Amino acid sequence: MPEVVSLGELLIDFVPTTAGVALTEAEAFIMAPGGAPANVAVGLVRLGVSSGFMGQVGDDAFGHFLAQTLRNNGVDTAGLRFSPEARTALAFVSLKADAERDFMFYRHPSADMLYRPEAVDADYIVSAKIFHFGSLSLIAEPARNATLRAVGIAREAGRLVSYDPNLRLPLWPDADVARAAIKMGWSLAQVIKVSEEELFFLSGTDSIVESARRLWHSDLRLLAITRGPLGCVYVTPKFTGEVSGFQVEAVDTTGAGDAFTAGLLKGLVDCPDAPDIEASLHQLCRYANAAGALTTTRRGAIPVLPTAEQVVKFLAAQDD
Repeated sequence: MPEVVSLGELLIDFVPTTAGVALTEAEAFIMAPGGAPANVAVGLVRLGVSSGFMGQVGDDAFGHFLAQTLRNNGVDTAGLRFSPEARTALAFVSLKADAERDFMFYRHPSADMLYRPEAVDADYIVSAKIFHFGSLSLIAEPARNATLRAVGIAREAGRLVSYDPNLRLPLWPDADVARAAIKMGWSLAQVIKVSEEELFFLSGTDSIVESARRLWHSDLRLLAITRGPLGCVYVTPKFTGEVSGFQVEAVDTTGAGDAFTAGLLKGLVDCPDAPDIEASLHQLCRYANAAGALTTTRRGAIPVLPTAEQVVKFLAAQDD
């Protein structure tokens, strides 16, 4: 059985072949399988950790393509469901000149939004060491209740719960609704990976220290705040620190945060006590930074997530 189970959206990203243009100006797109929780699942396998995916796609060509993509990448798909009611989600991703992204989503609704509580496999969740989920499945029912049921099962079984408050405001009714629902997921997690931008959105302040103080709760063991090329900040009940990032030629930042999350969770599988040992946590975050940096050097998400060998080689080159 998988060591980590990831729940959430699985979709197709259509990425322009040319950076720095609006979607209406793009002449061609590359079809790239993605979805943050699915990216994490693949990222874990690439780093040597067994993973499984729970969620729902359409019973259509894109849905079956995505399922096969997960299987081809070694992800267990026993928890994946196919919906006859809605199609697989699509996202068109515009790459700006600085390699950051704008999104246009097609999910009105998409199959992942119709994932129901009765589709959640409790035994599958309990079989893993870590349960990971994202915020997009909290946007609407029935997927919200399905996600909360899965999280509840993981918590009751004593599994480590990991959360990515992935902020995609165009998908929410408004910012206040998004903030409230994302915070609800936040309150249930023991490990959280959040970008600096997302942290400030949720806390209402632009100070990392003050944001962490406002959003901290008693169940949290590790808060990892990503800062792009600047690296990350980690916060635990015992200590706070910063790990520098790596300078690379960024082409596309899609999936970088998910690769970081995969690196983080790999470290927690290998060393569950890392949040209590600062030297171990520092090395874990450096590894996660490297995984995220490598992902930005090519276009897409799942196809470019790095292997353990690539991360180790990259880190060795930085030490020379």
